[in-house]
Amino acid sequence: MNMESNKIVRIAVDAMGGDFAPEYPVLGAIDAAKENRNIEVILVGPEGKISPILEKNSVSLKNLKVVNADEFVTMEDVPAEVFKTKPGSSLNIALKMQRENEADALVSAGNTGAVLSHSTLRLGRIPGIGRATIGAQLPTITGSTMVFDVGATVDCRPNHLVEYAVMGSIYVNNIFNNKSPKVGLLSVGEEKVKGNTLTLAAYEMLEKAPINFIGNVEGGDILRGIADVVICDGFVGNILLKEAESVLDLLKAKLKGYAEMGFIKKLRVAMMYGTLKKILKNFDYQEQGGTPLLGVNGVSIIGHGKSTPYAVKKMIFRAEEISRFEINKKIELKLKEINLK
Repeated sequence: MNMESNKIVRIAVDAMGGDFAPEYPVLGAIDAAKENRNIEVILVGPEGKISPILEKNSVSLKNLKVVNADEFVTMEDVPAEVFKTKPGSSLNIALKMQRENEADALVSAGNTGAVLSHSTLRLGRIPGIGRATIGAQLPTITGSTMVFDVGATVDCRPNHLVEYAVMGSIYVNNIFNNKSPKVGLLSVGEEKVKGNTLTLAAYEMLEKAPINFIGNVEGGDILRGIADVVICDGFVGNILLKEAESVLDLLKAKLKGYAEMGFIKKLRVAMMYGTLKKILKNFDYQEQGGTPLLGVNGVSIIGHGKSTPYAVKKMIFRAEEISRFEINKKIELKLKEINLK
């Protein structure tokens, strides 16, 4: 790992992002600042709402500070409009700080569309990138797989899929220490001739890209861990992600229903509780550290709207990793090797 360990990474947290803001983002920021003194956590939001939470928890940390923002983006706000209607929002100010080199990364569990649009408008895109992409980490039999895109762009062109593949490979290489990540293109069959107009054209381009492309993968291949990076358009990817997120709730409901069928079955579940807890942990979104928005000229981590303090803390740590590994610089250098026009 060749990260700059002595550099203080400044992470701006959108304190008003999420269903339980500002309490959960603030508590998560407190925990992160306590555990890692190599980061500076900047809580951006209404000081009048943040300070009482800090006071209640008797917080006095040198690496935790507050920047006031009187406005905030809600889940109901229209992403395309709120950038202009709420220029003083916590999200907008946090990104402005990053653009002006007052912060190194953004963490937000707020309106996903707004985080995406604000990040693109405030930070711009990495030279050579036509579309930013959101990635999600899914558990597999062999470990985990990153899927790009899971909702940033529902309609894209073949060259965008190649961009996702390059960015995803660099991300997995650095964050998960995978020297040569296997990249698969999500399609309806393994054969090269299977797919729609988008995937057929993308396949030809991916074969020539500077990545470890293994060809088409099917939906069932993802959880089997056939590929380390799976590429698809945001329409398909978002459906896939929402389905995957529902698996944990399904398993919990099934186990609860089984236990309620009698004392013996309840005892069986209780005896397996420790093992089950470890297995189900792999399906918990809180463990993933949010979803990275790759392609923007900065660091943006997007969290689930119902993110707990623990989830926010993990998002902050993931933002630090991406910043220290200088993922954006590596993406820009790799893109110079190929021509996606």
